[in-house]
Amino acid sequence: MQPVRPFLKWAGAKTKLIGAIRDAAPPKPRRLIEPFVGSGAVVLNLGCATNVLADSNPDLIDVYLELQGDGEAFIVDCEALFIPENNRASAYYTLRAEFNATTDRRRKARLFVYLNRHGYNGLCRYNASGGFNVPFGRYVRPRLPRAAMEAFHALLQNCTLRCADFRAVLAEAGEGDFVYCDPPYVPASATANFTDYARGGFGAQDQADLAEHCRRAAQRGACVMVSNHDTAETRELYRGADEIRELSVRRRISCNAAKRTNAHELIVVFRPARVARAV
Repeated sequence: MQPVRPFLKWAGAKTKLIGAIRDAAPPKPRRLIEPFVGSGAVVLNLGCATNVLADSNPDLIDVYLELQGDGEAFIVDCEALFIPENNRASAYYTLRAEFNATTDRRRKARLFVYLNRHGYNGLCRYNASGGFNVPFGRYVRPRLPRAAMEAFHALLQNCTLRCADFRAVLAEAGEGDFVYCDPPYVPASATANFTDYARGGFGAQDQADLAEHCRRAAQRGACVMVSNHDTAETRELYRGADEIRELSVRRRISCNAAKRTNAHELIVVFRPARVARAV
């Protein structure tokens, strides 16, 4: 079965790993919890009846809230930005400046979709001041993925959306839940460090806290899965996990196609502990 693609472009999206994620996931979880929802590729393809989708990036969550609530009206407003006149560097940088300056959340959500489809490689990146700084992508004819947005709108009716730190989200996971974590990865090398998809980045202490909160959630009865680079640091962080699966995944971040090599990744699984029940 071909995986369903999300409407947002997203660096490191898990569309190619859906089969491996399905294989390691529990068959009938009570609900799916994603503390790092990103483009939503996993929730789109797992088909859980109840979903909690969270991310620390407020711009991303606002897009989903607008699509969840306004549906067709939101799609039409986004579509109005996908005109030839806006597929120029000058127009892109004007709209990017508006995105960074506006306090109108509804307008900002619509601009986010435009920037996502017109910016370089679908990146979501912020500078130290919190400004979105992805350069113009120079695509021939960017198109609004209307059908994918309509499908995501339908899915969102079964979802609770939260802009929250992963620690708060994982603290709520318990018996019967399936938690899938797709954090900013541990750097594969000193020159391959991209963590600024949200303001504040994601450092070594965040990685350590994530591993610890995943263990605690499994102790409360959740099945917890984490994706990350296959590095010595990652293996040490998740030492003692119930399963560690090795994967080779082709990524498309480099601007030079010849330099896009396979990335070595891990899927780490903590199976749920048996939870004692009060008599």
